[in-house]
Amino acid sequence: MDREIYHPPVKRSITINGHQTSISLEPLFWDMLKSAAIKHEIAINTLVAEIDMQRIQSPTPPGLASAIRIWLVKEA
Repeated sequence: MDREIYHPPVKRSITINGHQTSISLEPLFWDMLKSAAIKHEIAINTLVAEIDMQRIQSPTPPGLASAIRIWLVKEA
């Protein structure tokens, strides 16, 4: 593995539906998110927007970073 697996979260800016937000994820999850976007042939911002829409519709929505992690584990 190229990176240290136990690396603290890295904050990145994402644009969701025209609004900029920051998301903190561990590098492993950023790599998984990039791979998922490539697999689905969409931009990372688009994938995050879709995950965010699903998250908001949940009766007990988690934070966005948690929703991304959950989605990625479920997708794997």
